[in-house]
Amino acid sequence: MLFKNKAILVIIFTVFIDLVGVGLIIPILPNYAKGELQLTETVVGIIIGIFSLMQFVFGPILGSWSDRVGRRPIILITSTITGISYLVFSQADTLALLLLARALGGIGGANIGVAQAYISDVVEPANRARAFAYIGAAFGLGFVIGPFLGGIVYEYLGFSWVGYVAAIISFANVGLAYRLLTESVKEKSSRAGKSRNPFADFIRIRKYPAVAGLMTITLIFMAAFAMMQSMSAIMWKEEYLLTEKQVGLMFAFIGAMAFIIQGGLIGWFQKRISERLLLVYGNILVGIGLLGLSFVPVHHLFPFEFLFIICMSLGMAFFTPTMSNLLSKLVSEKEQGSVLSVNQSMSSLARVIGPIIGGALYHQFNYHTPFVTGGAIVAVLAVYSFFYLKGAEKEEPLN
Repeated sequence: MLFKNKAILVIIFTVFIDLVGVGLIIPILPNYAKGELQLTETVVGIIIGIFSLMQFVFGPILGSWSDRVGRRPIILITSTITGISYLVFSQADTLALLLLARALGGIGGANIGVAQAYISDVVEPANRARAFAYIGAAFGLGFVIGPFLGGIVYEYLGFSWVGYVAAIISFANVGLAYRLLTESVKEKSSRAGKSRNPFADFIRIRKYPAVAGLMTITLIFMAAFAMMQSMSAIMWKEEYLLTEKQVGLMFAFIGAMAFIIQGGLIGWFQKRISERLLLVYGNILVGIGLLGLSFVPVHHLFPFEFLFIICMSLGMAFFTPTMSNLLSKLVSEKEQGSVLSVNQSMSSLARVIGPIIGGALYHQFNYHTPFVTGGAIVAVLAVYSFFYLKGAEKEEPLN
């Protein structure tokens, strides 16, 4: 059975707890920065992007270190940094403190690739797609509870307590991992041990077209999706007049869909649809969701907005675990920590680019523009992916 090894449950639960903390912040940050600190949408995009910039920078470093020293110490250290970031966030009444809090949070949050590598260490190849889907479900459930709780805490206790609650959850996560998480790396990577420049992974991966191509698809896809993530909270409050609590419920619904689909339904699709087509269909569904999200009439927000959210959630459920599983098949076991962390860093780079572009488009034009632009990009990417991914199926493992 997939969960015969209790360590798998621990790492999935660790990811879940970490994402609850992240989810607490999401419905609050954009409107707090714009409303209380009087910042523009472009600056809001930069604040959101700094988190992912740190993930991009530290993702390959942590992946390389985890291949050398093991997954467990990296997960413990980064989870502690995450808790500290939320304490800083609770006191962030200036732009500088807000940037510092999000930068620390990004460093702590750069461990997702390490968590994925942990799964690859302990799960046999035949069950990895399912295991990665459970990681996605942990993300989804974290984003159900986190935004919902964040909206309630903000409404009844205020901004600072959002940070306090997130910090408490993060430090509880550290305690759980310290007690229950065992080391998964049996054979340390000599290449990682000798490498003083983890960013050499980026250069090395360029020599393998299929791996580099998959990561390029990740970059473009996630950048388009990040335009929506960064600006939807502002759109829902300003254009649809939702409160922070209601915005939190919207994000909670997104997380609920991700949890339901990746926690159960995705297995049904994986048995019947090839991985290449799952990636293509994921692009198509996300494109439909992005294109329609900002055009729902105000008086029909809840029935119709939810339909487009379901499209995006299903598309993300198709895309994310499939991409991780494809990459894990294309690399040797010793390189999985580095390669999956590099892929996570590509996602992080996309979440740097996407919010900044989305914020600038929102500020310079109107609230429709980030969503339409993102949807159009993903639609083109669906066609590209269909033809390009044939090469990935023939790629030799990276040694």
